[in-house]
Amino acid sequence: MFERGASRRTFLKSAVALGGATALSACMSRNDEPIPAGTDDPSSLPKRQHAWNEFIRTDGHGNVELPRHQILLYLNLDGVPSESDRKTVEDALTTLDRAYKRTHEGLIYSIAYSPRYFSRFEESLPEHIDLPEPRSLSSFETPKFDRQDALVHLASDRADAVLAAEEALRGNQDTLNSVEVAAPLTDVFSVADRRTGFVGPGMPAERQDGLKGIPTSNPVPEKSPLFMGFKAGFAGNQASEAYVTISEGPFAGGTTKHLATIRQRLDDWYEEQDFDERVMEMFSPIHAERGLVEGVGENLGDASGLTPEMIENVRQQAEEFGRAGHAAKAARANRDDEGNVRLLRRHFESTDNSEASLHFPSLQRGISAFEEVREAMNGSDLTDIPTIRQQVNNGILEYIFVKRRGNFLVPPRSLRALPTPTGDVPGLE
Repeated sequence: MFERGASRRTFLKSAVALGGATALSACMSRNDEPIPAGTDDPSSLPKRQHAWNEFIRTDGHGNVELPRHQILLYLNLDGVPSESDRKTVEDALTTLDRAYKRTHEGLIYSIAYSPRYFSRFEESLPEHIDLPEPRSLSSFETPKFDRQDALVHLASDRADAVLAAEEALRGNQDTLNSVEVAAPLTDVFSVADRRTGFVGPGMPAERQDGLKGIPTSNPVPEKSPLFMGFKAGFAGNQASEAYVTISEGPFAGGTTKHLATIRQRLDDWYEEQDFDERVMEMFSPIHAERGLVEGVGENLGDASGLTPEMIENVRQQAEEFGRAGHAAKAARANRDDEGNVRLLRRHFESTDNSEASLHFPSLQRGISAFEEVREAMNGSDLTDIPTIRQQVNNGILEYIFVKRRGNFLVPPRSLRALPTPTGDVPGLE
C-alpha cells in the first residue's frame, strides 16, 4: 500500500516514529547510498560519549546542526548487573561502533544511567556527582518522571541508520551494515519506552498537517527547523562540550543529562500573535522593537542577539512592553561568573502520538545547573507586574507543557557498560 504516491511519502515521513522492520525496509528502499562504515579500532573513538560536535556538520555561521533523525530508548534492568551482563552491553555497543562511522552521515549515540540504576548498589555515587531524582521544576507543571535504568540516544541524518541500529540492539538483526551483531542489548535490558524525533529546516513544516497542537492553517514556516518557527542552539549561546564535562573522580569525562518531553499547543502562538509578538516572547521585547529577527532567525548568525542590557533588564522590559522574553529570562542563570554558558542543549521535535512535542536533552556538569536555568525561565519573579501572569505574556510558557522529566549520568566511554557508583566495571578492565 506504500509503493508510490502520497501515501508512501506520508509513511516515509513517519517511518522513524513507527519503527520496526517494515519502516526500516521502506527507508532502505528509498536510499541506495551506502552508510559510512565504522572503525576496526573502537578504542580510537573519543573518551567522551557526549563528544558529538566535531563529528556533525555546522552551518555557515558555525552553529552545530544536529542529525535529522533521533530515537530514544528507555531501558530497564533486573537486579545487580553481572560480569556477563557488562560484556553483553559492551559487545552490543561495540557493534554500533564497528558498523557505522561516528558522524551525522553514519551514527552518533550515547548511553546514560539514572539515579535508580545506581541505587541498586551498596556504594553511593561520589558526592560531587550532581544527579538527583527528577522532580517538578515549576509550580504549574505535573510531569511524570522517567526513572528507567538507562537511556540510549541514537542520532543520524539517515533514517535507515537509526532504525537498523535500533533493530540490532533489540536483537532483530544478525548483521548491521555488514558487521555481525555480537549481542543485542535486550539480552540484558528490557525496553520500557521508545520515543522519536527530528530536527532540521523543512522537517516540522512537512509533518504539521493534521498534527495535534498545530493550527489547521499549517503556519509552521517552511525553513524553520522547529515547530515554533525560529532557529535555536546558536553557538554563542551553547556551552562547550569541554565545559559540561565532569573533570574529576571516577566519572571524569562524563556529563549529566536532563531530558524533558514537552507537549506544544501552538494555536494561540500562531493565530493570536503576530510575528513581532512571537519575537518578543521567544527572544526579548528589544529584539522586536529593533527588528533584530528576520524570518526564522538565520540572520542572527552564531548567537541569539541577546546583550547584557537585555538580560539584566528583563523586569524593566516586561514593565514597558507588557511581555517577557523566553531567551532573555533563561539567560539570567545560564552563565557562570566568568561568562561561560552553562548548558549544552540538543533539543529536537517529535510527532509521537500524532502530537507536536519537543524532546529537550540538556547536558551540564550537574543537574542543579539545569534546574537553576529553568527557575529563571519560569519568570515567577515577574508575576507582580500587572500584565505578566505565570503562563501569560511570560515567554513561551503559555504554549509548552512538560509531560516527562528524567535525569541521567552519561559516563565516559570506558564506563559505558553498566558501571558501578565507584566507577569500577568488573570484568572489563
